[in-house]
Amino acid sequence: MKKTLLSLLAAGVLLNGVVLSQSASAAEALKQKDEIKVAMMPNYPPLEFKDPATDKLTGMDYDLGMEIGKRLDRKITWQEIGFEQMVNAVATKRVDMILSGMTDTKPRQDIATFVDYYNSGPQFYTTVAHKDINTMLDLCGKKVGTSRRTTFPAEIAAWSTANCVPAGKPAIVVVGAEGTADARTQLRQGRIEGVVQGSETLPYIMNLEKDTYKPLGKAFAYQVTGIGISKDDTALIDGVKGALTAMIADGTYLKILTKWGLQDGAIQEVTINKGK
Repeated sequence: MKKTLLSLLAAGVLLNGVVLSQSASAAEALKQKDEIKVAMMPNYPPLEFKDPATDKLTGMDYDLGMEIGKRLDRKITWQEIGFEQMVNAVATKRVDMILSGMTDTKPRQDIATFVDYYNSGPQFYTTVAHKDINTMLDLCGKKVGTSRRTTFPAEIAAWSTANCVPAGKPAIVVVGAEGTADARTQLRQGRIEGVVQGSETLPYIMNLEKDTYKPLGKAFAYQVTGIGISKDDTALIDGVKGALTAMIADGTYLKILTKWGLQDGAIQEVTINKGK
């Protein structure tokens, strides 16, 4: 019978040259979990969303989560939770982990441990109808919307200070939105001139709404996306890290990312709390 990753972790075996070590007690603690409750908000395609045809969860994060559950031999139970509530939900043990495109940041590390699995960054874009906006600097002095629940508002402000002000241009006016979908609606309605969202999601949106949007430059900041887990749940932290490491080693990880066109953000090695 094929061994599960959990048994490999407990034995501390060598897998593709990588030693996946875990104490017997930690492995035993993970074995006590019949299921792993995972927080997700399915409004961030192609990382996580509901298939319009079936209304079922899908996306890169969903596929990664299901594969992690398979390798740990545990059922994955998805729970839809507001993004701003997720870290607290992990801290209070309402869920076991977060897998919802969450950026690993120092403030969040005070509450949860992050197993990092993807590289990303914020990117500006506007509509093709804005003929006068063709570069990032063209947004100086204009209104730019983004999800207020993310790190993007602060990063837009930092970019504006570092680029608009030295160029003698007025600062960008950051407009907080309920989410990226709300920001795009405001953009189409002409209430704002630009939007910032993760560079990993922009190609999907542009393909979904063809001839509507145009990107402005590349991602202007570096971010690490992580799976958030309670700081004291060392068994699950080690188990998830081991599962991802094995997925990278056997090619499953890259196959999943490529399926969603997200291979450019692939990592080579799983890290813990690498975010800034």
